[in-house]
This record gives sequence, C-alpha cells and structure tokens, in this order.
Amino acid sequence: MAGRRDALLTRDKNHSITASRIAVAVFIGVLLGCIFAFFSPHGFFISTTSTQTILSHKIVSTECESPEQVNVLKLNIQSAKEKNFELKKQVKGLMEKLRLAEQGKGHATEQFVVLGEKHKAGPFGTVKALRTNPSVIPDESVNPRLAKLLAEIAIYKEVVVVLANTNVLEMLQVWFTNIKKVGISNYLVVALDDRIEEFCKSNDVPVYRRDPDQGVDSIAKSGGNHAVSGLKFRILREFLQLGYSVLLSDVDIVYLQNPFDYIYRDSDVESMSDGHNNHTAYGFNDVFDEPKMGWARYAHTMRIWVFNSGFFYIRPTLPSIELLDRVADRLSKEKAWDQAVFNEELFYPSHPGYDGLHAAKRTMDMYLFMNSKVLFKTVRKDAKLKKLKPVIVHVNYHPDKLARMKAVVEFYVNEKQDALDSFPDGSD
Repeated sequence: MAGRRDALLTRDKNHSITASRIAVAVFIGVLLGCIFAFFSPHGFFISTTSTQTILSHKIVSTECESPEQVNVLKLNIQSAKEKNFELKKQVKGLMEKLRLAEQGKGHATEQFVVLGEKHKAGPFGTVKALRTNPSVIPDESVNPRLAKLLAEIAIYKEVVVVLANTNVLEMLQVWFTNIKKVGISNYLVVALDDRIEEFCKSNDVPVYRRDPDQGVDSIAKSGGNHAVSGLKFRILREFLQLGYSVLLSDVDIVYLQNPFDYIYRDSDVESMSDGHNNHTAYGFNDVFDEPKMGWARYAHTMRIWVFNSGFFYIRPTLPSIELLDRVADRLSKEKAWDQAVFNEELFYPSHPGYDGLHAAKRTMDMYLFMNSKVLFKTVRKDAKLKKLKPVIVHVNYHPDKLARMKAVVEFYVNEKQDALDSFPDGSD
C-alpha cells in the first residue's frame, strides 16, 4: 500500500509541474501576442488583396463626393488659375517698371555727366550730348480729381488724350471704336460739353469733364477744329504737371495698332509729320537761286515740313511745359493757326530779341504714323506700300473726314481692297 501511495504522490506531483509549465507557456504566449498587437496592429504581412481593398475604398469615397464639394473644388482651381494669371501680370509689370527705371537711371547718369562736374571730351566719335531731359516732379495738388483718374487708367504713366465736343461726335465714335479693337486701354476723352460726357459714359469710354473755365468755356462748347486745337495746349499742361506723358490725338485719326509700341521716348516732343516723302518729312537741303547775285546766286537752306500738332507724344519735362505755355500764350494774343505757332516755337533758334526753346525733337516714321496725303496720293497706288499696316492714319489733309475714316477702316481692318479707290487724291 505504501508503494502505491508513493507512486500516486509522484504522479500528482509531475502532473502539477506539467500544468504549471503549460500555464506559464500560455501566459507568455498571450503576453507576446499583446506586445506584437500593440506594435504591429495590421500584422507583419499585408496581403495585396487587403491593400487593393483599402485603395478601392478610398477611391470609392472620393468618387462619392457630393456635387457641392466638387463645385467647391472647381471654384478653388479656377481661383488658383486667376491668381496665377494676376501674378504673371504683376511680374510683367514689375519687369517693365524695372526696364523703365534702368532707362531713367541711364538718363540721370547722362544728365549728371553733362551738367555735373567738368570733364574732358573722349576720343573722336565717342562724344554724345544729353538726349533726354529729366521728368518734372509730379504735383497732384494741381488737379487732384484728374490725378485720381489718371492713376486708374494710365499705363506706365502714359495716356492717349483727345479733346471732343458735340461737333465731332460721329468721328469720336469711329475713333474710340478702333481704339478698343486694337486693345488700347490707357486712353481718355476730355469732354468739352455735357453731351459728349454722357455719350462716352453710355459707351463705356473713359471720360474727363473739365471744370468750367471762364473765358475759354465757350470755345470748348461751340468752337471748331482750330479753336479746340488751340485750347488743348492749356489743358495738356495739367497732365504734364501731374507727371504723365501724353500722346495727344485729334479725333480724325484711325488706330490700327498700339502706338505706344512704336514710341522712342528719347525726346521732349515726338510728332508725326505733314511731310509726304523722306525729304519733306525728315528734312532736306533746299538750294535757293538768286541769279542777280552772280557768283553767289545759290544759297543753301535747310527745310522740313511741319510737325502735325494733332498727333504728338510729349513728355513731362520743363521744355515741354515751356512749349505749351508759349503756344497757349501766343494763341491767346494772336489770331494764328495753332500748328504754325507750335512749329515756330519748336524750331525757331535763339536770335537777337528772342530766346529759342531748348527742346529735343523727333519725327515719327511717316509710313507708320501716316497722314492722309501719304495714304491717298502714294500708298494706295503702290502695290508694295499697300501691304504695310500703319499704326495710325490721320485724315488731316481732307475735309470729308468721316467718310475717309470709315474707308480706312474698311481697307485696313475689313480688308476691302477697293475701299479707298473712289476718293480723289485731294479735296474736290
């Protein structure tokens, strides 16, 4: 019995030890499982099928976005595109300002070299005088209302300006219609009466109505072309004082390209010519013959046909403002044609009893800035010249202005080849 009891005790003891070991193993296994689960919740191996399931779920959830959310995303994309476009415009504007600043820096350097300390002349062929006078300091107190308007419409401190009253309403419509077609936005109509102001506003045209000016207001409202032309010199002065360069335009002009792309900006005044060929437009040596003088019968003269006072670019410099003052003053005292006075003040040299104007001048290309004599007498009859596209055509040589303006539009814009054929070279 004793032996059997010992055997049973031994078996129970072994069984207890085995159970304990199993319990410990189970506990360790559970503990390791918890640790693995904590550090790797998705397991050590993720099947391709599971990955595809997750991605599919994401794609489905994206495709199931509400229409409102889709519209919001589209709006955000469009907004981003618009901001990107605006940033490009700003960068372009900054680059142009930098170019102008560098140009201005160059002019300032020239000014300092010429007017600053004395210096020796350089080698032959290297010496150049000052070409461009510096701009005046803008003074907005001259006309705060005009200053605010110009700040909104001018581009790089430049603007096209035309004066108009009711007498030229139909031509004005042709004028601004083609300005818009070309894509010029920096232009301004100076309305000389209420009807023109209302007409411009109804056609979405930038307009400036002058304050009443005693003594000249009657000219503004009822004056003809020459009277209004004389008035413009007084009005232009304020634009220059405010620091803006002005491309002064008569109303009988058809715009076919943007003139600011063809301006040199190296002179105080840059004007189109009334000349009709290279000699008359740009100057020539005209020999005067006086036979009774015998050996000295031939006298050489320098001639140039006049600048057109109906289309010129003028910079805000002291010589430019002095020119406007001189012309306006003479026209207020003399019965004279404004274009003749304009040219006399520009070209007459200083002489006893008279101080000439020290202004830099440039003549525009006569085929780009074309007068109507060049067009109707020469260009329309020449197969090669007909293919050229001018920047503007000024119907200054002919009284039937509106009809010829419309014909110019038909010829150059609508490409009607016979549009100019019915008109005589000159006036009837």
